[in-house]
Amino acid sequence: MFAPEQAESSPQRTIYSVSKLNLAVRRLLEGHFGQVWLVGELSNFSAPASGHWYFTLKDSKAQVRCAMFRGANQRVMTQVGNGKQVMVRAKPGLYEPRGDYQLIVEHMEDAGAGLLQQQFEQLKAKLQSEGLFDPASKKALPTDIRRIGVVTSASGAALHDVLSVLKRRDASVEVIVYPSQVQGSLAAENLISALNTANRRNEVDVILLTRGGGSLEDLSCFNDETLARVVFTSRLPVISAVGHEVDFAITDFVADLRAPTPSAAAELLSQDRSHLRAQQQHLSQRLWRAWQHALHRVQHRQALLQQRLTPLHPAQQLQQQGQRQDELQRRLQQSVHALLRHCSQQQHHLQARLSQIKPAAHLDRARQQHLRAEQQLQRAMLQVLKQAQQRTAANAHSLQLVSPLQTLSRGYSITQTDTGEVIKNAGQVEPGAVITTRLGQGELKSKVLD
Repeated sequence: MFAPEQAESSPQRTIYSVSKLNLAVRRLLEGHFGQVWLVGELSNFSAPASGHWYFTLKDSKAQVRCAMFRGANQRVMTQVGNGKQVMVRAKPGLYEPRGDYQLIVEHMEDAGAGLLQQQFEQLKAKLQSEGLFDPASKKALPTDIRRIGVVTSASGAALHDVLSVLKRRDASVEVIVYPSQVQGSLAAENLISALNTANRRNEVDVILLTRGGGSLEDLSCFNDETLARVVFTSRLPVISAVGHEVDFAITDFVADLRAPTPSAAAELLSQDRSHLRAQQQHLSQRLWRAWQHALHRVQHRQALLQQRLTPLHPAQQLQQQGQRQDELQRRLQQSVHALLRHCSQQQHHLQARLSQIKPAAHLDRARQQHLRAEQQLQRAMLQVLKQAQQRTAANAHSLQLVSPLQTLSRGYSITQTDTGEVIKNAGQVEPGAVITTRLGQGELKSKVLD
């Protein structure tokens, strides 16, 4: 035994119950990770009557269980089912009653465009962290722009729009086109080559990197990391005008200035007092980036508060209870199905035993046994009867040998009184009595005279 002072100096142990441990792990997961984006394939998809979705999200090496509650899955715009490639936004968590690690999915979309958007956001965050978007690194536009280098497709609508605007506003501005593909697998490499050519020749005052609008996939070459770094290191100022006003590319953030459209870029480069306009645009860009930065800080703060609030929100508890209800319902259905299968198997077993017993076959065998027994009984009865007849004949023969009739047949006779008494001496009758003498054949009636 430990001495009292040793017992008092032993470390205090923290003892958890299973439920408290699971609750602590769930809060740890939700508080540490927050929201995550991931891409995978749907499998084991089920949608019970509660309206919630349960499925597994997997790739070639791993899988994770997921739950998407009714309020969230009603906003899904894509078709879902096993084998579907999707991108989801989810919160890692834990289903406390079973201790299962799972994801609570809040948003789901098709993996095609969603994956490009995810790659765009990841590259944007990476380059921003490296300082490529820093307003301090932006080069100012020349105050007197006389020659513009345009990096775009030689046959595209963007070049036509730029030339039309420049011709209308200031026909003296010269344009040198560095033709390049602006869409497809080789577009990024062509754009990089054209930018390097323009910097090497050093024959223009500013470079306009542009193309018309399109989908995120069409504009994907302007989201190339290598192209972004070439734009950032360009010795000549670069203006990015990719797509429409609502379109944003990585080159828009890295370039020294962004124009919402190719026509707007041409107006910016050709208008009077272009240096003031450029400075105003530059300050607007800096203000917009500062506002974006402040907005991101507020959003990040809001996300942290939301993560702390979510585990305590009643909806979270209701979701947990709803998931537990679905789990209990699934287990009940499995139990009922198992009971039905057991009863069905027992019925088949009894039916098989009944088929093996076959009462009709037993009745046929019993009938045949009865028939054989009856035949044996008849044969036995005939045998007994025959034996009885033989014994009777033997007894008759033996009786016949000692029978008085046999004696009478040899000439003897028996005399009886009228009362049937055998007369053995003469004193038995009186004169005048009638006596009967039985012979071997027939009888004689006599009257005693003396």
